Amino acid sequence: MGVPLCFFQISSRKKDQRYSKRIVNFRIILTGLIALLTTCYMLKNIQETIGENGTVIGTLTPVIVAFEMKYITNGTMIGVLFALYVLLVLTILTQAFLRRASKRGQGFELEEKSTSESSASLFSKLTFGYCTKSCAFSTTKKTDKGNEELKQQPQLVKCLLKAFGPYVLGAAMLNLLSSIFGLLTPFVLRLLIQFTEDHTNALWEGYMYALVMFGLTIGKTIFETQQGQRNCNGDSRMWIAISSVIYKKTLKLSNSAKKSSTSGEIVNLLSVDAGRISSCFHNINYLWTIPFMFCSTLFLLWQTLGVSAFIGLGIVIVLIPFNSFLVKKGKDLHLEVMDLKDNRVKMMNEVLNGIKVLKLYAWEDSFEKQISTIRDKEMGVIRNQALVGTCMHLAWCLTPFLVSLGTFAMYVLIDPENVLTAEKAFVAMSLFGMLSWNLNALPHIVNHYVQANVALKRIQEFLNKEELNEEAVTRNPDKEYAVTVDSGTFAWNKEDDFSLKDINVHIPEGSFVAIVGSVGSGKSSMLSAILGEMESMSGNVNLKGTVSQQAWIRNTSLQNNILFGKGMNKSEYNDIINATALRTDLDMLSGGDQTEIGEKGINLSGGQKQRVSLARALYQDADVYLLDDPLSAVDAHVGKHIFDEVLDKKGKLGKKTRILVTNGVSFLPKTDMIITMVDGKIGEMGTFKELIDHKGAFAEFLDNYMINKGSDKEETLSGNDEASSSSETKDENSNTVTRTNDINETDNKTVDKIIEEESNESGKAKSAVMSFYMSAIGVPLSVFIIIFNIGFEILHRSSDVWISQWTSDITTHINGTVDTTQRNMRLGVYAGIGTLQGFVLLLVGYSVSTARMNASRKLHKNLLRNILRSPMTFFDTTPVGRIVNRFSNDVARIDNEIIYQFKDCIISAAVVICNAVIICFGTPQFLCVLLPITILYFILQRFYTVSSTQLRRFETSANSPIYSQFAETISGTSTIRAYNQQARFIAESAERIDEHKIAQNSARVVSRWLSVRLQFMGALILLFVCIFAVLGKATLSAGIVGLIITYALEITGCLQWVVRVISDLENNTVSIEKIQEYTETPTEAAWEIPEKEPSSSWPEIGCIEFQDYGVRYREGLDLVLKGITCKIQPNEKIGIVGRTGAGKSSLTMALFRILEKAKGKIFIDGIDISTIGLHDLRSKITIIPQDPVLFSGTMKMNLDPFEEYSNEEIWTALEHAHLKKFVDGLEEGLDHKCSEGGENFSVGQRQLVCLARALLRKTKILVLDEATAAVDLETDDLIQNTIRTEFSDCTILTIAHRLNTIMDYTRIMVLDAGNISEFDTPSNLLDNCESMFYGMAKDAGLVKSNE
Repeated sequence: MGVPLCFFQISSRKKDQRYSKRIVNFRIILTGLIALLTTCYMLKNIQETIGENGTVIGTLTPVIVAFEMKYITNGTMIGVLFALYVLLVLTILTQAFLRRASKRGQGFELEEKSTSESSASLFSKLTFGYCTKSCAFSTTKKTDKGNEELKQQPQLVKCLLKAFGPYVLGAAMLNLLSSIFGLLTPFVLRLLIQFTEDHTNALWEGYMYALVMFGLTIGKTIFETQQGQRNCNGDSRMWIAISSVIYKKTLKLSNSAKKSSTSGEIVNLLSVDAGRISSCFHNINYLWTIPFMFCSTLFLLWQTLGVSAFIGLGIVIVLIPFNSFLVKKGKDLHLEVMDLKDNRVKMMNEVLNGIKVLKLYAWEDSFEKQISTIRDKEMGVIRNQALVGTCMHLAWCLTPFLVSLGTFAMYVLIDPENVLTAEKAFVAMSLFGMLSWNLNALPHIVNHYVQANVALKRIQEFLNKEELNEEAVTRNPDKEYAVTVDSGTFAWNKEDDFSLKDINVHIPEGSFVAIVGSVGSGKSSMLSAILGEMESMSGNVNLKGTVSQQAWIRNTSLQNNILFGKGMNKSEYNDIINATALRTDLDMLSGGDQTEIGEKGINLSGGQKQRVSLARALYQDADVYLLDDPLSAVDAHVGKHIFDEVLDKKGKLGKKTRILVTNGVSFLPKTDMIITMVDGKIGEMGTFKELIDHKGAFAEFLDNYMINKGSDKEETLSGNDEASSSSETKDENSNTVTRTNDINETDNKTVDKIIEEESNESGKAKSAVMSFYMSAIGVPLSVFIIIFNIGFEILHRSSDVWISQWTSDITTHINGTVDTTQRNMRLGVYAGIGTLQGFVLLLVGYSVSTARMNASRKLHKNLLRNILRSPMTFFDTTPVGRIVNRFSNDVARIDNEIIYQFKDCIISAAVVICNAVIICFGTPQFLCVLLPITILYFILQRFYTVSSTQLRRFETSANSPIYSQFAETISGTSTIRAYNQQARFIAESAERIDEHKIAQNSARVVSRWLSVRLQFMGALILLFVCIFAVLGKATLSAGIVGLIITYALEITGCLQWVVRVISDLENNTVSIEKIQEYTETPTEAAWEIPEKEPSSSWPEIGCIEFQDYGVRYREGLDLVLKGITCKIQPNEKIGIVGRTGAGKSSLTMALFRILEKAKGKIFIDGIDISTIGLHDLRSKITIIPQDPVLFSGTMKMNLDPFEEYSNEEIWTALEHAHLKKFVDGLEEGLDHKCSEGGENFSVGQRQLVCLARALLRKTKILVLDEATAAVDLETDDLIQNTIRTEFSDCTILTIAHRLNTIMDYTRIMVLDAGNISEFDTPSNLLDNCESMFYGMAKDAGLVKSNE
């Protein structure tokens, strides 16, 4: 498969032409400058050859040549010319690229990002003054849109280079100019030191050098910040492009690709890998800048110190193999970490999606251990990664010192006449500083590119995964039939056995077709094959338009779930609400149809989910409807209403083509065709009468499992219809199906907000957050890190001061004779200081690595522990994507970034303080300047940090919705494709990405705003120090002048570095803040209370008593159970019925304390369940839930996660659950791998696995929450027989829609609006024609009308 990637469209051709003209003009000026400098260089050489008495050739004045000969060496001129030639080449390449792109029509959006920027003056653009107002009020401007168009290319890296090449080249030119200005600075420093040594020079000359130094610093600042802003623009565009293409690819993945790419892995691609690739923009030019600067500084060192400089090159070459090994090792470890992180996030995502089941089964401990085991392995690899990083950091940090030590030693030892003067030493030290910066940056850049390379391969692999074959289903409107399948053979994966074989179906337009069969026979697979969701191995499928109907609910309002992107037609909308029996539900909801639905419909019952999904399908007004058992989760009377109003010939879909998968039989006579599925093949096909007359498997099934046995089938079904019709009037007058005329009644209701907005603290990050982080590290260790880093910086400054004293010490060379003893002593002490630096650096590395491990382990452990102990209300109001973001993005920052930023804050502060002290020591007058600059610095720092932190919070808050929608999309891809809504979801994803980038880009522009101002302050400091050095040249030694100017040069970058690292730390402390918030959220009651622990045999008899029990979903909401009082005797079988929303599931959730009491008590065998631990309660009662959930892992793990039972006991449970034959037929048996969510099992098979879980636990109380709604009648009968035999001595509570399954129960509890309306034996309730249960039974055809 090809790799698609977006290319940016031309936004303004005039802009592109204007940009090209600027490139041409710049090239002309650059060419002229090169020609001029080349001519001057030739003239100088000619002048040197002719001698002082020779005439100067040409028309240039002697003054220019004299200035050249005095101040510019051959090496300097060669270096400048070389840099300019490189810049010229880059200009030519950029011009050629733009010309080619223009010819191909591939323009690039070059206009400015915001209105304020585009209208700003040149000075405002250079200084980022246009964003001062944004910084002051923490406002954001919308930047760029994320709806990039995609093109297919064979390799991702080639696509990225083609799409973003001009950004790289433009930044490269700015980077080169910045580097040239930086390289010129040491030579001005040389001239300034020479000036202070020669007391005869005029003061104006010194002032000129000071101004030149100031100008070079300002120029370097402008080029650096403009390059940084360009990099940020490219970073944003690339992240948008990669994120967009990952999202689009997710919508196209085939089933085999989904099997190998779990949702956790895909989320990681978006949350981590995309960012690592796009952030290459900030470092990509360093790939050539660092070698260029290294070669340039070595060349200039050679000009200064001669051949001694090459000893540094030798040291670097010797260290290359060692560093290469570390880089390779780091790459391997990073790959391992990412794989483990994928597994952890995947497991966490599954746990969050199935958290309700985990709590019902009291399985949190087991899954906490599984996640912790993966995390422990991850931490082991991170420990090795930290060790490799420490070695790499040690090597690169000591390399500049070893280079300077080797160079100085070689210089003074190679020739006795060589004296280390201030001029040579501090020019060399300035060059060593540049070398040091580049070499220190190299390990970070190498490590970043290792990670980016890994990320690139992971995304490349994902983008190359197989896509669904869009041509598998043709849509030819000229075909005779609405649905045609000829000789179809289908499989979920190409590697698997065929799931469907020899399928031949021809469905006429407007017909009503039912698909029936046992669990796992291929009913739902048939619908998927028609939709094109399965791999078509052979045959043809043709459709005339289609809409899928699945209970997939989005986190949005109920109305938006129904509209699903289509415009509002109120009349049609109201008709659909009434047809799907949602009117009463809307009346019950506090916000009506504007009520927000939680993720996966968390605040809807199973029946409500089905009806909302059905309403969505109706509203799309398609030609063909594929309905996967939408009536299974609704009550019988509601099901009949929906059938009459929607599916029947007189219903809303009467003229549409309807294909209904069903496990019921009561509506089959009204269908036009019935297809029976047997082991993936069509067993029988025909009308209801034809199949009955055929006397085949279908007729035999009806004979054995008809609702009213012994009666004529057709007569019974006809009787059911009549009974249903006769009760219709009653239904219309009751509260079951209530009609109103207009949905506007809900407009005045208060909307119940389910999902809460992510909280954002205002202003500066609280000091409590850093205290929280330091406590996770360990306070003693935090103190050691501070001490060791300060000690390292003091040692580093001591070595520079020692060099200053060495160069000023006249005793080392008297009368041209070198005192070797003194020289060797100076050299030995310098080496000793460096050795101490290495030792302290080792202590720093060890302490930082240990702190990293401590914080990562403790914070993740506490986060996981608290999340698993949070009540269900927390998960109802918090999107899964937001929680996953804590475990992926925020945990990754703690693992990889925050501790190093903490260390950098200490180092940067120590550097600035040490530099300021040394400068003040050399020139006390600087104290007068230091005070106002310090005040201004703190004002800027505070001004920026508060704004930046707040923008970072906005960015973090805007980040979570991206992942929430992404996770939501992954679970609903088949529905999105069926409705052909891919474009809308892609646009919605782009809109959320935009919101995130608005805050991120605003924060970045504010960062550039700060950078310009801080570097200008640094340039002012440099200017004043140079002026003070000029004024005090009579009293200052050359060594002191060299030292203070070198540190003044360094402080320019240090000021910016301090604020940036503090800001980065505060920005990333938002991640700590979010994790702290999630570790301090309220938790549910204790899992175990040892002093209240019931006996191991509890409950012994299974007696349940409710005393005035009331419960509500959340604080502030109305009670959903309003004073339930009843007593259930041991071994009673209780059926619980009632319309959707009556409180049936709430009653069972209260029994498990998923919902805690608002009033009253529940007693089980005389023990108040509110007084014992949750696990003591939940592990002693068993539930077969409405939504069967499986987790990725083995079949055995899904049945017995605590490994409490033997294999024989598990096989016995599977046999009684009618799964033994199926599991035994699997290649790996109990070790068969279940896919994420159990997607490689049918819904019915998953429900049988839940039954097997219950059989294993075999407690005295069993709860069935609509457990057989998704299985066929035959399997339902088997399950009911198993429950009656295996749980005969247990108390059973059953929530049932199929009333026939509870007709032999001891008593029936009828709930209505949270109250017990009726509670008696089935016979007594049926004897009362006015009872609600009688009406339900009549709707289900269980009793005949008296009329």
